[in-house]
Amino acid sequence: MPNQSPKSIIYLDNNATTRPDRDLLKELVLLIQNDQLQWGNPSSIHLQSRKKKNILRETRKQFAEMFHCQSTEIIFNSGASEGNNTVLKSVWQTLGATKNEFLVSQVEHPSVIKTAEYIQSLGAIIKWIPVNRKGQIDLEFIKNNVSHKTALVSVMFANNETGTLFPISSISKIVKEHTVLLHVDCVQALGKEDLNLQDLKIDYATFSSHKFYALKGCGVLFARRGAPFVNLIHGGGQERGRRGGTENVLALWSLQQMLSSLKNLEFKNTEVRKLRDHFETSIQNKISGVTITARESLRLSNTSSLVIQDVDGETLLMSLDLKGFAVSTGAACSSGNPEPSPVLLSMGLSREEAQSSLRVSLGWHTTIDEIDLFISALVEVVERIRKIKSESKEKNSHAG
Repeated sequence: MPNQSPKSIIYLDNNATTRPDRDLLKELVLLIQNDQLQWGNPSSIHLQSRKKKNILRETRKQFAEMFHCQSTEIIFNSGASEGNNTVLKSVWQTLGATKNEFLVSQVEHPSVIKTAEYIQSLGAIIKWIPVNRKGQIDLEFIKNNVSHKTALVSVMFANNETGTLFPISSISKIVKEHTVLLHVDCVQALGKEDLNLQDLKIDYATFSSHKFYALKGCGVLFARRGAPFVNLIHGGGQERGRRGGTENVLALWSLQQMLSSLKNLEFKNTEVRKLRDHFETSIQNKISGVTITARESLRLSNTSSLVIQDVDGETLLMSLDLKGFAVSTGAACSSGNPEPSPVLLSMGLSREEAQSSLRVSLGWHTTIDEIDLFISALVEVVERIRKIKSESKEKNSHAG
């Protein structure tokens, strides 16, 4: 068994954010030292700024080629939370007077859920699309509820907590039969699944660079030509007047560099899946009372959501953190919330099960040695927590 340095961190929370690619960081440091990327506003006309504008142009062009859309349909912003807000609010402001119904899955990211609740307070009718215990979306609900009153259907490509993949092609077919707009949160799919925006007939798609080994602080919003659009941020004429604010050139440059790695996507996903399957099989062999959430469903290659019986998830997370393992109990944006995961509750898990959950999300740089170290630590910590809990129960029973 490999030895772990006490100061080292084994990072297994890649659905929350990814570490920037090592080669990317090396090149970035050299470019900054040589004053290649630091200065110049892309909106200015002098040489320094024109170089930055070229970065934006090339990133936009490469993204459009990769995902089969037009360069003019791409809007750079701060991330998917901004993109999700922009989409739902744009459709409500544009179509709300004649089409006031929105279909939104129950397990969306909070940036979609909270925005849907906001426009609901303004008069929108939100119909929440159910999911079952396997994390699978209810297609019959969509069929029975989409109509001429529906303005938008908003679903994610892949769930950030369970890794469950939604059948976007099937959903799109249902939605387009009623000429309804379709928004897909593609954050977790970037770098993990093939995406063809043209074939899927998606009207809006949202992405974040930091979930794809690039720098934090930038995102991409795809808005199909002719789809309703209202500025969320007003200001200068950036992004063809659709999103005010100076573009984050460094982050966009990093995204451009990472896009070329999509050519090896199948190989990388195969390797990550092998590690995930090894982890899940080992844990179920070595720890009793472990359930892999949505194991029978189509999932992302890197994601494991576990329910570990008789173990509090927060206690487990803190114990593992002290041992140098970075994992989570659910979505990072909900950390510190004493309530169990809304995603798991929406799937039909009990509060006790949801509070005993652990999410492990692997990355391209995760190694078999790291997984084996984590398995050993998890076995040890679970055994200790269960022992303490058992002794506490026994003590209380005698005291009673």
